[in-house]
Amino acid sequence: MPTASHHRASRDGYRPIRVSIEFFPPKTEEMETILWSSIERLAPLQPKFVSVTYGAGGSTRERTHNTVARMVRETGLKPAAHLTCVDATKEEVDAVVQSYWDAGVRHIVALRGDPAEGVGHAYRPHPGGYATTAELVAGIKRIGDFQVSVSAYPEKHPEAASLEADIDALKAKVDAGADQAITQFFFENETYLRYRDKVRAAGIEIPILPGILPVQNFKAAANFARRAGASVPYWLAARFEGLENDVETRRLVAAAVAAEQVIDLVDEGVQDFHFYSMNRSDLVYAICHLLGLRGQAPKAATAKAA
Repeated sequence: MPTASHHRASRDGYRPIRVSIEFFPPKTEEMETILWSSIERLAPLQPKFVSVTYGAGGSTRERTHNTVARMVRETGLKPAAHLTCVDATKEEVDAVVQSYWDAGVRHIVALRGDPAEGVGHAYRPHPGGYATTAELVAGIKRIGDFQVSVSAYPEKHPEAASLEADIDALKAKVDAGADQAITQFFFENETYLRYRDKVRAAGIEIPILPGILPVQNFKAAANFARRAGASVPYWLAARFEGLENDVETRRLVAAAVAAEQVIDLVDEGVQDFHFYSMNRSDLVYAICHLLGLRGQAPKAATAKAA
């Protein structure tokens, strides 16, 4: 864990950090208001891109499209639309890709996606669809000159036979045209650093952005981690012990924990970070401020809350 003096020393050779932020499309009018309020709050940080997730089986396809299209129209942000190949033909997926291009979106996060039945069920490719993420990446690149991001798993994908097999899958995505990877969230930095070394040793040179999950609610985050195959260290549970009903203290602890994690990664030479915001701006903004990132007037008008 970095000490205060370590933090000061690392700032002497200050390297500016770059952030990207993930949102999910709103399901209700209230959630829409929260989302656009968060976007308005975070836009002055000038993130490299903001990504919008996509539900299992394309269940949020229309909402994802509407959200990224509105970002293009009303903000100076660069949106990245998530896209999966679950329960869809190649023609259906290609039509979505073309609609993003027509809407002005130039960045797609290509994912295989979870089965429509949910995590825990076996994945079955659609008979007329893209069978793998690598096939999906190649299909996207055929349609337009998109920047394509893909996923990476420092603790391996839950369905992968081994970490080595999972890295082989990442290499196939890179060979198909992937430009960068975003990792599943993790809480032990050594997990990411070891993974990065293995990826580089395998000849994969694309940027590997560490995914950071600020813990809004420890119990919910632990359940999320269990489903995603991410481990939750004992020390993290201890940090939030007894705070179940103390929201304000929990927020302070959450900001401190995430800032410590990112500061340590900065000292390891990492400059790009992807935050899983859960559509809440307060923690992400506080963490970025602690890291020295200051808001600037956005290049275009920010979105107005719906």
